[in-house]
Amino acid sequence: MPAARGGHRPAHPAVRASAMVTAFAGTVLFGVVLARLTLEPSAASAALVHSNVRPGASIRAYLDGTSTVEAVRQLGGNLLLGLPFGVLLPVLLPPARGLLRVGAVTACLMTLVELVQGALVTGRVFDIDDVILNTAGALLGYLLIGLRLGRAVHPRRRHWWTRRAAEPGDT
Repeated sequence: MPAARGGHRPAHPAVRASAMVTAFAGTVLFGVVLARLTLEPSAASAALVHSNVRPGASIRAYLDGTSTVEAVRQLGGNLLLGLPFGVLLPVLLPPARGLLRVGAVTACLMTLVELVQGALVTGRVFDIDDVILNTAGALLGYLLIGLRLGRAVHPRRRHWWTRRAAEPGDT
């Protein structure tokens, strides 16, 4: 079997299928966890919360106004919540591979989650810093694992213009 561009050999079809099924199951599980963490009402904090559309305001508030444990829990939790996007997107959606694409897809999805959370869930509000931290987590996940995993499951293909220009013995 010929090696794909960059020296990576395509994964065996059974390995690719297994990776896709695993990534899909991971995405479903992640969706359930995401819904539990972000879309459950929090009546106890309904009077304490307010929307944040100023980037950095919530992050600064956690760093300056809470204990270290609470700041790590809130900020680190939002980073970790985005991590699966960076790992799973390149496997499930090969066109979404790439740092900018993973960041854009994650930012759009997390903005939607925050809007729904702020509009429909008691005690929850829209916070742009959550979107920023979730997206940063996705980018981190992509750089640490998603890039390599996505290439292993879906090796890059040569574009039609490079295939056409290749010599007959190269393909």
